[in-house]
Amino acid sequence: MSSAIFEITKAATFDAAHHLPDGPVGPYTRLHGHSFRVEATVRGEAQGPVGWVADLGDLDRALKTIAGELDHGLLNEKPGLESPTLERLCVYFAEKLKAEFPGLARIVVSRPTVGESCALVID
Repeated sequence: MSSAIFEITKAATFDAAHHLPDGPVGPYTRLHGHSFRVEATVRGEAQGPVGWVADLGDLDRALKTIAGELDHGLLNEKPGLESPTLERLCVYFAEKLKAEFPGLARIVVSRPTVGESCALVID
């Protein structure tokens, strides 16, 4: 199975406040907070003498570092997140991870307490 393709995934959580300045008037435009979960998936063939797609420890550290930068903050203050939708959060994480993990294939950002999620599938 030398051409087997694998996917590895790590997850991190963070809590943050936001508002959608251009959203419909009401709960979206008012400042409020959520608990978020983000998952990053790297796809590829098992590589090197270890035989893995990527080091899960490296992926874990990178993902938790980014989530930590957002934790207990106002998302709207981060460049690229002026209107911090789930979609923009997916892109934000992807842009920060892609250089270190060229096999990055998917980012999922969810708000588990309200049953919402968004997935960015990367070609």
